[in-house]
Amino acid sequence: MTLAPEQVDEWTVGTLDLDAYLGRIGQDRAKPSAAALRELAKAHVLAVPFENVDVVLEQHKGIALEDVIGKLVRRQRGGYCYEHGSLFAAAAEQLGYPVRRLVARVQPQRPGPYTHMTLVIEADGVQHLVDVGFGAGMLVPMPLVDGAVVEQAGWPHRLVADGDWWRLQKQEGDDWTDLHAFTLTPMHRIDYEVYHHYTSTHPRSPFTGQLVIMRLEEGLSRKLVGSEFIVERPDGTKETTPVPAERLDATLRELDVVLTEDELAKLLKIYPG
Repeated sequence: MTLAPEQVDEWTVGTLDLDAYLGRIGQDRAKPSAAALRELAKAHVLAVPFENVDVVLEQHKGIALEDVIGKLVRRQRGGYCYEHGSLFAAAAEQLGYPVRRLVARVQPQRPGPYTHMTLVIEADGVQHLVDVGFGAGMLVPMPLVDGAVVEQAGWPHRLVADGDWWRLQKQEGDDWTDLHAFTLTPMHRIDYEVYHHYTSTHPRSPFTGQLVIMRLEEGLSRKLVGSEFIVERPDGTKETTPVPAERLDATLRELDVVLTEDELAKLLKIYPG
């Protein structure tokens, strides 16, 4: 049987200029290891914003890897989980890591939608959850071990095995809250096209009706949600400040999102601030 082209190279990993990507996040090539994977993921999160501007403007070009590269690498913009995940997966595979592309159900206690792209990557013989596209959430990989606790920029996170499911949890006071749940069933490229269509167009999607821009670093989470700028720290302190229209461009730049004049003008027309 002859394989169709998309079956031969489903993820088009060779499309990525690895050196250009590494330059974008300020990293050098390194042999696969758990330590190198940790540095790679951390550098990605620190360099590439989580943002949904193109979804809000109804101008998203899609999640084909060539489009993701053009936006996140060449234009040095950000994106949301499908863009972050597909870009990081391609880079990791080029570097020699075995990668499994998965999907998670966000806020499974509600339950939330089964639409979040996440990755499991092997390093030093250990499977790791690598979630560079989970907003202001994970900064570094977590070993896929039941009960494993890893601080993410100062916030403790835990992985819990639950039958065929794994749950990513965040400590809030004395309690652990489920962030998302996933199985190890690999996805296909077309699966993410379906999830992306829902996430970028459905009126109930959290990303279609408001700006969601997030940046995470050690000890600090910064977010622009709708027209509110939110700063959180691991000690539980939280500051919320309204962002008027005249401050929107400056706030976006503080979060490393630089728009063209046309994009900013279009956004201001619909911006609630």
